[in-house]
Amino acid sequence: MRLLNVIIAVVAISLFSADAIAQPVREHFTLPTPGGQVLVESIGSCSDRTCPAVLILSGSKGFGATAYDEIGQTFRKAGLDAYLVHVLSADDLHRIATANGARARIALYAQRMPDWIAAVQGVAAYLKGQPHHSGKIAVLGISLGAQIASAASVGRSDIAALVLVDGGFPNGYSQLVRSLPPLLLIWGSSDRTFPVSVGWELRRKAQQLGGPAVLDAYEGEAHDFFLRSRTPNATADHESAAKFLNSYLSQ
Repeated sequence: MRLLNVIIAVVAISLFSADAIAQPVREHFTLPTPGGQVLVESIGSCSDRTCPAVLILSGSKGFGATAYDEIGQTFRKAGLDAYLVHVLSADDLHRIATANGARARIALYAQRMPDWIAAVQGVAAYLKGQPHHSGKIAVLGISLGAQIASAASVGRSDIAALVLVDGGFPNGYSQLVRSLPPLLLIWGSSDRTFPVSVGWELRRKAQQLGGPAVLDAYEGEAHDFFLRSRTPNATADHESAAKFLNSYLSQ
């Protein structure tokens, strides 16, 4: 019995160590931007001498989901450097979580949106100037992060590709659009927060502006499916996003 316990303990330690090794190490730094100080986490750096950079913007709950580490690993294997950009500060996240209903949250988003956009653009400009990235930058935004990413990418020559997951333009911004980077839209067909019809309309608008735009709509999936750890559709879409970004950032 004692020998069996020792074997079980050794196996458990081995599994724990393997899992720890598999997790990417996040390196933190803070950047001053026109939208204020922004915490940035580098996650899943690729092994090549130069790698394009992808800015990832979270939804209204921040970067707590373990799926962000999986996205970073997928991007690293595809030759991309992933950065979690905390444009939503700790105070923003608290105010969103404690807002008194949807109307209060929407008012908060409208108030903070200019600073969030300026912060994304500041981080993008900084990373574009880093030799390791050779000036190649893309943005991926999820839900509220997709709203910020879409508005921050309009007319920006320093953003070479854009991925929006379950979210489009903030209120009042879509009529300002004159050009967009190559665009991949990822949506759950059963999304009740941003109906998939929003995605189809955004794809139509992007194509009217003359840019490439693709919509991947997953039948029966809800608003948060992209962040459901290790599920088949989420894993497939992480890989689809990496492939799309690589196709434009590797040119």
